[in-house]
Amino acid sequence: MPLVAAAVCPHPPLIVPELAGAAAPELDELRAACDAAVAGLIAARPDVIVLVGGGPETARFNAADHGSLRPYGLDRHVRLWKVNCAGSDRLPLSLTVGAWLVGRAGTDLPRFAQSVAADAGPDECAALGAELVRGTEGRVALLVLGDGSACRGEKAPGYDDPRAEAYDDGVARALAGADADALRGLNPGLSAELKVAGRAAWQVLAGAAEATGGQWRGDVTYDAAPYGVAYLVASWEPA
Repeated sequence: MPLVAAAVCPHPPLIVPELAGAAAPELDELRAACDAAVAGLIAARPDVIVLVGGGPETARFNAADHGSLRPYGLDRHVRLWKVNCAGSDRLPLSLTVGAWLVGRAGTDLPRFAQSVAADAGPDECAALGAELVRGTEGRVALLVLGDGSACRGEKAPGYDDPRAEAYDDGVARALAGADADALRGLNPGLSAELKVAGRAAWQVLAGAAEATGGQWRGDVTYDAAPYGVAYLVASWEPA
């Protein structure tokens, strides 16, 4: 069935206010943009929300799985959807934050999650996106989690790299233009050098949009690097 909407959000742990503490207001604008992007997915009336994010390996997670914020200083489990004895604590950070965002929206829509290996090649990522769309019953909405470069300034996690801003600007243009070709063209080697956490997931989005076909319209609602890491929020919908 078709992809009816997609949203791109970053996954910094500090987006969770209780984890950020007194610094929580610094990401209020980002939090609001992510909330609006998820609300847009729900407004598209999907039958299922599929979360996609980078991880150590490519794997699918079931509705009862959950993630933990304990490694980041908050003793909290974040469930993907339902709670039962079949679930386990296995979601990587990207999908844990994604589950938190969807849970924050208060929707009862079914959801599952898919991680993509950080080193997966562009063709592999695009094929996974096509598989997610074609192999999922009903109308599909994608929530794609991924950060941009982590090299925006001397205090950035990856220190300063003069190539980082141009890279992030290119991603922002691709998301704003719903340009699947440009996303598929992101270089894995350069992305790794710039400590980009979203490259593989964005290329899954590209494959999903290409498999659905038609024209797409994009809108970037947040584009900043408050901690030396590029955070982008965008929404795609059929044109």
